[in-house]
Amino acid sequence: MKRKGTRSLLVTLLTFTLLQLNSFSQDNKNEAQLQNAAKPAAATNNKPDVQKAVTSTGQDKINLDTQLVNVTVSVTDAYGRFVTGLGTEHFEIFDEKVKQKVEHFSDEDTPVSLGIVYDVSGSMKERIARSVRALRRFIETSHDDDDFFLIAFNDRAKLIQDFTTSGDQLANHLSFVNPKGSTALYDAAYLGVEKVAQGRHTKKALLIISDGQDNNSRYTYKELRNRIKEADVQVYAIGITDPAADSLAGFGRSVLEEITRMTGGRAFFPSAYNEPELVEICTRIALELRHQYSIGFYPSNTTTDSKWHKLQVKITPPKGLGRLSVNYKEGYQSFKK
Repeated sequence: MKRKGTRSLLVTLLTFTLLQLNSFSQDNKNEAQLQNAAKPAAATNNKPDVQKAVTSTGQDKINLDTQLVNVTVSVTDAYGRFVTGLGTEHFEIFDEKVKQKVEHFSDEDTPVSLGIVYDVSGSMKERIARSVRALRRFIETSHDDDDFFLIAFNDRAKLIQDFTTSGDQLANHLSFVNPKGSTALYDAAYLGVEKVAQGRHTKKALLIISDGQDNNSRYTYKELRNRIKEADVQVYAIGITDPAADSLAGFGRSVLEEITRMTGGRAFFPSAYNEPELVEICTRIALELRHQYSIGFYPSNTTTDSKWHKLQVKITPPKGLGRLSVNYKEGYQSFKK
């Protein structure tokens, strides 16, 4: 009986001890959760790509995301030559006319994920062979680690080649093309913007080779413009037009000029029958993509209701360089939801 009573007492004591330990553990856990909740959001000195700013009005709290805005800038001299070797101190960047602090700066030759949007409609019939040879020159001049994809379009846009580092593989798809049909340029450009976002490189660009005409797209030009404004992609275009033969050459030119200008890219309009000029332009675009500056800043004004922020980049060159020209995207879409 004594042994049985002792055993019962030990069980009771053990149960009580376990209950106390569990209670102590739970109290510590609750206390840790309360301490973590009380910590300020900016307790760390590390600056991530996305910063959280918390503002308070009365009992209401609003969380605003402040994201790093990257601006790619091309700098050329009076002779159109690319200017390299500049530093952070030579640039000023303004967001809605307010000067921003440069948080990131690079002038490295970085690879790019690039989509080629190629017109194979009937209006390109007499121009395709020359443009394919020029495209090969573009690929040869590009960064060794660039990855490419190809979208061809006539009545509809189609992904012909997914991302690849083989430029020859890309050009070979176009060697035996028989141009025909109408033109869905807006659809093809829209698809290109969507596709290039999947690229493995941070830097992204599109090259459109077309006469700029469109007569068969589901997307409107306005929808295309809005999508491009939202995307962080440079758009370049080669408008292969013949004003004497193309009734819509003027309109096609204005379309390509606008969608490239707003992204910091360029539009070129060589003669439809001048192959050396076409090759020179392709070479220039490839070199420009390799000789650019990347400038990043965190917008200082996160309270504005403006959905579109206009950018301005000013340059103060070192003595002796003369007047320089800068090319960059017109603005960026606000991150505010």
